Amino acid sequence: MRLSETLRTALEAIASHRSRSILTVLGILIGIAAVIVTVGLGEGAQSRVSSAISSLGSNVLVVTPGSTTTGGVRGGLGSSSTLTLADAQALSSRVDVPQVAAAAPVVQINELMQAGSSTWTAPVIGTTPPYLAIRSRRVSIGRFITPGDVTSGAAVAVLGTEVASELFAGVNPIGQSLDIGTTPFQVVGLLNSAGSNASANQDNEVIVPISIAQNTLAGHSSSISQILLQAGSAAAIGPAYQEANDLLLQRHGITVPSEADFTITPDTQLLSTAAAADAALTILLVGIAAVSLLVGGIGVMNIMLVSVTERIREIGLRKALGATPGVILRQFLAEALFLGAAGGVVGVGLGVGLAILLPHLISQPVSISLPAIGGSVVIAAGIGLIFGVYPASRAARLAPIDALRSD
Repeated sequence: MRLSETLRTALEAIASHRSRSILTVLGILIGIAAVIVTVGLGEGAQSRVSSAISSLGSNVLVVTPGSTTTGGVRGGLGSSSTLTLADAQALSSRVDVPQVAAAAPVVQINELMQAGSSTWTAPVIGTTPPYLAIRSRRVSIGRFITPGDVTSGAAVAVLGTEVASELFAGVNPIGQSLDIGTTPFQVVGLLNSAGSNASANQDNEVIVPISIAQNTLAGHSSSISQILLQAGSAAAIGPAYQEANDLLLQRHGITVPSEADFTITPDTQLLSTAAAADAALTILLVGIAAVSLLVGGIGVMNIMLVSVTERIREIGLRKALGATPGVILRQFLAEALFLGAAGGVVGVGLGVGLAILLPHLISQPVSISLPAIGGSVVIAAGIGLIFGVYPASRAARLAPIDALRSD
């Protein structure tokens, strides 16, 4: 029997039992759709994490204060006041820490601000000019704070896009005035939109010179919230970490490193952990989808066994007319292959549809992976073929006389 006739016969057999065929492919269909959606969720999560890492700035280290202990209760990291502006200035020295390309002290305070009749509460970040480059930010309108602003304690502010839209909707904010707490500030710049990273909404913040942040907004506090360090390159992260750590231990008079009253961490560490968690979750979900495919494959095998049982007389008659075991084997394998491929194609359509729909329902991007789509169809067809081998072999081994004599 020619291959074309074998395929035609297989399609006719499937079409003659439409309901059963639909139920057969259902398990494979669900499994394939699940694979496409889970792979898309995983790739979308990894893309989101990569974007967030890029938004943090490259080669960044964050120095945070240690913890405090009050009444026997130990506070979290950053609850102490062990970092000062002098520490940040020391870390800016290319002589003492040659692998640190830039350093920016940060004081952060949540403040109520008002412009006209509009009010808004947002983090106010007191810092120095290197902050802009370390955080890989850009000013879209106006300018950033300058060394002169820091030296003079100028009451100038650079706004994030969300703050600007809340306080100056439809108005160019440059040159406008706003009150931060009870202190009037002049808006001199507008940052580009950067979205959210692992710890904050970067569009909902106001940047001011660290001098006025410490002396006015923070009530003459000499401590700082953190110090941002930028290594000269990715390869210099390790040396920069060691140089900064050694310098701060020396400045704070600490001889035992384990007793350090500060912590230095890569700014991407949290996001890397999130990426690892997303990858583990993706593997788990793909594993669940694989179980669905396995169940679908078993369903194909069961239906094919039922088909063989129902068509014993047909098989016997064909063998009596000269059909070889190979011809019978090919026919039933072709049926299983068609069922698997049909489940794969419909499953791909369902999976792609869900990948397009889900981002509108959940705050999670879903990527459409072309390799996953192509691989899913091949896997589905392979599952149908593999699980069809046993029923097809059983049909091929039937003796003609036994088949013709069965009821």
